[in-house]
Amino acid sequence: MNNIKNIFNSFNILGDYISSEPYGNGHINDTYKVFVSQGGATIHYLFQRINNHVFKNPENLMSNIERICIHLQYKIKKSYSQNASRSALSLVSSKEDKPFVLDETGYWRCYLFIEDALGYDIIDTENQAFEAAKAFGTYQSLLSDLPGERLIETIPDFHNTPKRFQHFKEIIRLDTNSLADSVKKEIDFYLSFEKEISYFTDRLKSGDLPERVTHNDTKLNNVLLDVKSGKAVCIIDLDTSMPGLAAYDFGDLVRTSTCFSAEDEKDLSKVVFQKEMFESLITGYLSTASSFLTENEVKSLVFGSILMTYEVGMRFLTDYLDGNFYFKSKYTEHNLIRSRTQMTLVESLLQNRDELEEFTWSVYENMKKSKFCPV
Repeated sequence: MNNIKNIFNSFNILGDYISSEPYGNGHINDTYKVFVSQGGATIHYLFQRINNHVFKNPENLMSNIERICIHLQYKIKKSYSQNASRSALSLVSSKEDKPFVLDETGYWRCYLFIEDALGYDIIDTENQAFEAAKAFGTYQSLLSDLPGERLIETIPDFHNTPKRFQHFKEIIRLDTNSLADSVKKEIDFYLSFEKEISYFTDRLKSGDLPERVTHNDTKLNNVLLDVKSGKAVCIIDLDTSMPGLAAYDFGDLVRTSTCFSAEDEKDLSKVVFQKEMFESLITGYLSTASSFLTENEVKSLVFGSILMTYEVGMRFLTDYLDGNFYFKSKYTEHNLIRSRTQMTLVESLLQNRDELEEFTWSVYENMKKSKFCPV
């Protein structure tokens, strides 16, 4: 903790350091809540040490985040009445006027702490689903006119499904741990999607789908909800914000929010797709995103939900076959179990695909009418 005080003294923070404590349950970066005496009152800041094993170039990452935070603050102050410093993350610069501090332990960043708001690991109400999706739609909308050059890809090819598929096939071919024969059913399922895996990369290349600034980690716990009202306050964890497709973000939100069972549930009968949660997600998302999405993007959202669920499941199975090097696992078959839950959810999404696409389009049309027709 003594190191935190030294880091504190390197940021442009008015006030006196009191103490700090570990904060949150994130698995990537080291996060601390810092208590500061300022004008006789105790206020809080959030310090994070960036994991440079995951993010190979922290300075590029922080360049992205700085641009995003500045633009969000500008747009919110210009367009909304709510407090911009509570509705978007605010970076605190170093005394060298950089968005980070570098010491012998690594790269550190500092944010204003957002009070009276929490992130939750599991969505269990339709209102939470609506608020989370609305917030991510707002995030994409506000960044749809981000000026300047293209953001840096903090993790290159993060959602390049064809490349991940080729890696999957190579791991099967090598079969280093002699596991392929024992999971033939699972392998066959993921191989059966070969004709579908390039859907998004091809449409991006052709221009049918426009590249957007996307968050790429759209879980509920990356949306802070007000502790009293339950309303979405702020999107956090911007490390994977980079160029992508709208369907990637919405798809991963569906993957993580439309099934009440755990990602590693062994009893697959409990892995049940909740249609009403999807309806809340798409309604919330389009309430803020319909203003900038193209019709092709709207039509791609349901398949995005299918392919993002498939992609993560394939990555789980790849890691299992390769010896569990990437995803943290508690036991040998942990990633295999995870791959099966994703398989089950993909199958449910496919069974409901036509109905979900029809519902999505009807919501979109109603949103457009409500915006253009006089009340």
